[in-house]
Amino acid sequence: MPYMKRVVFVLLTICVLNSCNSNEPKPIKLNSDSCDNCKMTISNGKFGAELITEKGRHYKFDDIACMVKFAKSGTTVSTKAFYVNDYLQDNTLIDAKKAFYLKDGSINSPMRGNRAAFSTQQEAEQYKTKLNAAPSSWDEIFNSFQ
Repeated sequence: MPYMKRVVFVLLTICVLNSCNSNEPKPIKLNSDSCDNCKMTISNGKFGAELITEKGRHYKFDDIACMVKFAKSGTTVSTKAFYVNDYLQDNTLIDAKKAFYLKDGSINSPMRGNRAAFSTQQEAEQYKTKLNAAPSSWDEIFNSFQ
């Protein structure tokens, strides 16, 4: 029996260590999770964002602007991944570096970052006129906030 306990312990330890290094985002709990930058409750599933550090810590945000400002503030260790909510799929996180962006126009995000992310370029193009918004890129967004 002691052998089985050791095996179970080793397997559980491996599972825990693997989950800590996850590159996958954790779902944002709307109206429950708070923004790690501005401390407001995250309530809009179109604009949330998540940052994952190299050590596997997850930080959640109510706006892309909050995430970028937090990343540039020096309060975290090296960033492993950035995720943003898909504007068309409520509370669905997508890779920030692969997303297609629109900015300004009638986009009204919680902290006035006024950026919307889309999974495909086609979707962004379809909403560009509807939102009276201009195309943007991840690099431009990352460099536009201090």
